[in-house]
Amino acid sequence: MIVVAGEALIDLVPQGAGALAALTPALGGGPFNTAVALGRLGSPTVFCSRVSRDAFGEALLDRLRETGVDVASVQRGDEPTTLAVATVGADGSAAYSFYVEGTADRLFSEPEALPAGTRAVSFGTCSLVLEPGASAYEALMREASGRGVFTALDPNIRAGLIADADAYRARFKSWLPSVSLLKLSAEDAEWLGGSPREWLAAGPAAVVVTRGGDGLTAYTRDGGEYAVPGERVEVVDTIGAGDTVNAALLHGLSARDALSDEGVAALGAEGWESLLRFAARAAAVTCSRAGAEPPYAHELEVRETV
Repeated sequence: MIVVAGEALIDLVPQGAGALAALTPALGGGPFNTAVALGRLGSPTVFCSRVSRDAFGEALLDRLRETGVDVASVQRGDEPTTLAVATVGADGSAAYSFYVEGTADRLFSEPEALPAGTRAVSFGTCSLVLEPGASAYEALMREASGRGVFTALDPNIRAGLIADADAYRARFKSWLPSVSLLKLSAEDAEWLGGSPREWLAAGPAAVVVTRGGDGLTAYTRDGGEYAVPGERVEVVDTIGAGDTVNAALLHGLSARDALSDEGVAALGAEGWESLLRFAARAAAVTCSRAGAEPPYAHELEVRETV
């Protein structure tokens, strides 16, 4: 069982050019997208969050259920759902502005225990920024790591939400001893400062850096460095691509019985290159269609097997 902890929100995606283009609501949030992607790939998945009782919240939970994700650990609240207004660039890249004041997801509280059978917990994005929920997710991360559970972190930086950049960077470094797998984009890495080798020295068993169409590179604690190119595809937009990579990595590690520091260390060059190719292919499928629509397992079977 893989637990994904973090926000679910509504992306408002422009349907045309210009500041006044019509906006279409789409289900989103980095952790939400990761959970959906894991469910579509066939990994038993639990979503751990706090979701509004409004119509958007119900739609978010419906999508998770349709994908086979367990929502029994989701807390509910009467506050509204967070909104993220997307701006899609000419190259398909997305930027966001957020409406987060008084919303349901930021009031998440730490659960008494993780679900039975939890093998990994994934964290990231807005949920680790917005208080008081951020401190609750942080406590859950430290608790899970302390119990020997494999922990994954995708910081997925949204700079517009971070009031004190230096404080956040210091907090990020404080998480690393509790992180097994750190996945982040090259843009996130540049914003955070530091390097994969510095981060590995602080705790993670592996760091995976994504570079969009240029592919992915994994760095391991034993000095390994493994890279694969991106899959060529006609990009519609990149919404959810990084979340899909996150899910594909966790799914692939689970399939290899490698959700542990020892398992990660045993992958070697062949294992890492196969895993990274699978993640690149999954992300390419997501980029080939509008919105965060990650692939189902059968869509990847021809190109890669995990």
